[in-house]
Amino acid sequence: MPAESLPARLWRDQSVSAIAAGFVTVLVGFASSAAIVFQAAQALGATPGQTASWMWALGLGMGATCIGLSLRWKMPVVTAWSTPGAAVLVTSAAGVPMAEAIGGFLLSALLITAAGFSGVFERLLGRIPLSLASGMLAGVLLRFCVDAFGAIQAQPLLVLTMLVAWLASRRLWPRYAIILTLAAGTAVAALTAQLDVGQLRLELARPEWTTPRLSLAAVLGVALPLFVVTMASQNVPGVAVIRASGYPVPVSPAVGWTGVATLLLAPFGAFALNLAAITAAICMGPEAHADPARRYMAAVWAGIFYLLVGLFGATVAGLFAAFPQALVLAIAGIALIGTLGNSLATALQEADEREAALVTFLVTASGLSLLGVGAAFWGLVAGVIVRVVLRP
Repeated sequence: MPAESLPARLWRDQSVSAIAAGFVTVLVGFASSAAIVFQAAQALGATPGQTASWMWALGLGMGATCIGLSLRWKMPVVTAWSTPGAAVLVTSAAGVPMAEAIGGFLLSALLITAAGFSGVFERLLGRIPLSLASGMLAGVLLRFCVDAFGAIQAQPLLVLTMLVAWLASRRLWPRYAIILTLAAGTAVAALTAQLDVGQLRLELARPEWTTPRLSLAAVLGVALPLFVVTMASQNVPGVAVIRASGYPVPVSPAVGWTGVATLLLAPFGAFALNLAAITAAICMGPEAHADPARRYMAAVWAGIFYLLVGLFGATVAGLFAAFPQALVLAIAGIALIGTLGNSLATALQEADEREAALVTFLVTASGLSLLGVGAAFWGLVAGVIVRVVLRP
């Protein structure tokens, strides 16, 4: 039989559930952290045109890497902007001129590219047991699942309707559970006048080039902190999600290509791209598709939606802002319930690693932040220490 062509395979692997998972991925990623990116741009004195260019560059970079890497390996590879990196820019880069900050972005991207393609990063992470990686993933996801039920207090009708829709669709049409849940929530929001569509306008984003310039302040205040927090707080949990989901994604080239994409787009405002964690879990879970071999299409659709975010920055920002906060919290938590359950099961499977995995889970879930590095990294550190002490 002749080999199946790429268009034929993409059509065969297509599904409504993958499209829904891709949309939810972008909705959660944008709604949860876009405000921090805007704050980072403002801290560096960005004009409105430069801020729009940032969204254009980030959307293009995330879209191209999601689509390209997922199609290359036929596995879901989801990338994201560095949310802790944006937070670092707000605090440590304020007062640095935009041209020097862009120079810092480029240096950080060079370091990420080198750490990825050299294999150093993957070799270090390869020593982390799967139980600890799964415990860390469960700790990261716990807050999102808890927040989904906590949102009942603020919007009982909206969230309870979504939970009923999810339960019914999981029983009757499990492949379409997330899209039906999102549709039910959107319908309730519209009927109760909670969809704010007044700010929607069709407008293409225009890229603006900034010639980079490097300085000591940019190296110490932008490049090095951005590199450290992106690798420790974003790429480490991103790799843990991939490993816990059972996909043999080549980590070194994946991290390296996010660095290359950042290098190319940094002059337009792409400060740091990395492997996603929370949003990747949505595309790698059973809600994306019952067949794990077809879930890569969810990441492809996420890339398509990210490209739209970049091309229509102002329009998409208004669209995502139109959804009530309770709806975003609920759909994020509901979409991650299955992945959370699988992660906990994997983390606690081996009796002799259970305590280390539990410590990893608890420290990560605590939200602890030290030295500007998030809880996911410190959870792994704590779990490794417990494991070494109990099993020298």
